[in-house]
Amino acid sequence: MLDHVSIGVRDVARTKRFYDAALAPLGYTCLSAGESSLGYGREAVRFWISRTDHPVPADARSGLHFCFVAADRKSVDAFHKAALKAGGTDNGKPGIRADYDPNYYAAFAIDPDGYRIEAYCGTAG
Repeated sequence: MLDHVSIGVRDVARTKRFYDAALAPLGYTCLSAGESSLGYGREAVRFWISRTDHPVPADARSGLHFCFVAADRKSVDAFHKAALKAGGTDNGKPGIRADYDPNYYAAFAIDPDGYRIEAYCGTAG
């Protein structure tokens, strides 16, 4: 359905350090890097970040978050650990979310700009 999403941030360099670390365990890399924009994905950019003076204000009550697919549960765990180490805030430790699905294994963090992110694996074990 979606080809990509884009977010705006004030400090591209700080954001790059965070997402380079948080997304690496999931197999995503920065495929496009410029002074004012970044693009992350595997074969193609699916997550764009651009510099702006007016980013969307962080609002934990908005329901807005971005979920990244993980190959396995170990990758979800590593994502969460890397996100926190890189300056993110815990928003849900790795674990099963049985209310979503019996195999829904996910972890949640908040990036330095206040965007809520998730890594998810839907396979058992």
